[in-house]
Amino acid sequence: MTKRGLPFFFLSIAGLGVGSLSVSGQSQSAPPLVITAYNGGAAIPYTVPKTPWGDPDLQGVWSSDDTSGIPRERPKDLGNNLYLSDEAFAARVKQVEQGVKRGETDIGSFRNDFARRAFRQTSIIVDPPDGSMPAVTAEAQKRRATRDRGTFGDGPFNTTEDFTLYDRCITRGIVGSVLRVVYGNGNRIVQAPGMVALSYEMIHDTRIIYTDGRPHVGQAIRQYLGDSRARWEGDELVVVTTNLTDKTSIGGNGNGLRHSDKMVITERFKRVATDVLQYQFTVDDPVTYARPFTMSMPLTPLDGGVLLPYDCHEGNRGLPNALSAERAEDRAIVEDRKNGIIRARRAIQVPVPNRPAAPAEEN
Repeated sequence: MTKRGLPFFFLSIAGLGVGSLSVSGQSQSAPPLVITAYNGGAAIPYTVPKTPWGDPDLQGVWSSDDTSGIPRERPKDLGNNLYLSDEAFAARVKQVEQGVKRGETDIGSFRNDFARRAFRQTSIIVDPPDGSMPAVTAEAQKRRATRDRGTFGDGPFNTTEDFTLYDRCITRGIVGSVLRVVYGNGNRIVQAPGMVALSYEMIHDTRIIYTDGRPHVGQAIRQYLGDSRARWEGDELVVVTTNLTDKTSIGGNGNGLRHSDKMVITERFKRVATDVLQYQFTVDDPVTYARPFTMSMPLTPLDGGVLLPYDCHEGNRGLPNALSAERAEDRAIVEDRKNGIIRARRAIQVPVPNRPAAPAEEN
């Protein structure tokens, strides 16, 4: 198995001014790139390689595994500090070291991918400056439904519409496909003249992103992953995605409150080292969120260097099992009532020893 290099693993910069941001580029509709891979320090000199046709070369199989331990939202006590203190960073380094040791010696049937390097970043959200998710609108609150959590929730499960698109092996959406989860965090980038292809390991979606200046498709056409058009700003790829549906969400594995079909996502990709690709996206959905917000993270080479097959539909017993179990409970309740037993419906979620924790509900 190919091991990732560790050039930033033990990086310790005293007197960071931990609230400062390293930025690059500018956009009319989204904040500039925040290069958190620099750990709050000065930019590290690096010449981005070029493809044979002259575009910056972003190609590789990248992973968000090394964002393990970085929360989505920043703890309140850290305020606007985007980077950890030396003491807190030392604790994170130790945590990562322990995770590597545990991961490389673990025995079991469940796959848990783990970080190999530590970063000082205090939250994946970099804007608003306090690292918090903006409030959702009153209109968005009306859209909340039990299906937002799917099989991680408590139902009811009566039809396939009561599950997330992740449960149904359809898609995790753009954001949910990159945010780190327990496994399957690979992202493969392949380039050709006038286009970039981005493939996700889990649910194995592939986006074709055109860089040749063609316009977006008509507004009547809606797609789960939208319609993406890109441009180069120096060494930085800026992707604007429109024409989304209202069927996906902004959360781990695509779970959580669904956004509106008015959402626009602006992504930024920049290679800042041989083995670091800074990735950032800004979500602008005024129907759902009180203000736009931005998440930024370093992507690093995926262990092994290849996306593993994710045969989701072929082995997906989740939906039929959940639906059949609920129908069995329906029949059991009827039978119990016939026998004079009046009881509450059995809970769907029950404690299971050593079971990975369900992701927290996303706003």
